[in-house]
Amino acid sequence: MSPDHPPGLDLDRLRGLLDAERPGLVQGPLTGRLIEGGRSNLTYAVTDGNAKWVVRRPPLGHVLATAHDMKREHRVISALHPTAVPVPRPVLLCEDKEVLGAPFYVMDLVEGTPYRTAEQLAPLGPERTRDAVLSLVDTLVELHAVDPAEVGLADFGRPEGFLDRQLRRWGKQLDASRNRELAGIDELHAALGRELPDSPTATVVHGDYRLDNVLIGEGDRINAILDWEMSTLGDPLTDLGLLVMYSKPLGAPDSPVSTTAEAAGHPEPAELIERYAARSGRDVSAVSWYTAFAWFKLAVILEGIHYRYTLGQTVGAGFDRIGELVPVFVENGLTTLQEG
Repeated sequence: MSPDHPPGLDLDRLRGLLDAERPGLVQGPLTGRLIEGGRSNLTYAVTDGNAKWVVRRPPLGHVLATAHDMKREHRVISALHPTAVPVPRPVLLCEDKEVLGAPFYVMDLVEGTPYRTAEQLAPLGPERTRDAVLSLVDTLVELHAVDPAEVGLADFGRPEGFLDRQLRRWGKQLDASRNRELAGIDELHAALGRELPDSPTATVVHGDYRLDNVLIGEGDRINAILDWEMSTLGDPLTDLGLLVMYSKPLGAPDSPVSTTAEAAGHPEPAELIERYAARSGRDVSAVSWYTAFAWFKLAVILEGIHYRYTLGQTVGAGFDRIGELVPVFVENGLTTLQEG
């Protein structure tokens, strides 16, 4: 296929659907390209030479290319778009697999940069880097201030027992990836289970909230939060814990896992926690638990990647070094829990 007709994106069929469902929206021939982003779903940029859109669909050859993920992502951005939370404007959801071979949705393309590494942040300088990360906290407060019922998301998840279910889920994920001894990981899992905090009132939770899942635009403001595939109703402090985890330097040079925490001007975790607490009014006294849980969750995800690498199921650079990073995450989780 040509670069303008990437696999998984039939532009003629897409044009036909848009003309039928949104007459007058498209003004000329469509071109498209695959862009980076998303934990697993595919993201394409599409344009008619004037306006620009984004198409999101499941991976090619996905065994379970159901409408579930697409419907959830489209539903949450549709609900949040009228609020103060910055999300792209939704255009349409298509659950008919005949159009592109899988369910998908279309939204407006938002301009901005997803900063994935400290090196990418370096040209901004310390002050602008600091402002961008503090904006990340302020935008998270805005998200957690939305009343799910008021935006039609009262049934978007099951908040009761949320943390217990999360811990069990990631424990099962760990068991599914076991092929070596991992010192301390069972101890961390057990300790998290013993010290389960009482959750505050449930909010919409992003589930993967970090700097490279937002688009930073002019004035170092957040133009859009992306990648809602992990979103649900649950404990808002899980989002904060993940953000705090990503704000601590790994201390692992040339790590295959990107982090922006080493960037000059990046605020310390304590400042992010204090800012969130002051602006949200939530009790953050148990934040060490949530941060330790984030270390555990990432350790399990990385161990799963390492496990697939040992089976020869991953392709690309850096996978051979993922395994040695997992103990770093486990150790950070144990230390965080002990310090809390």
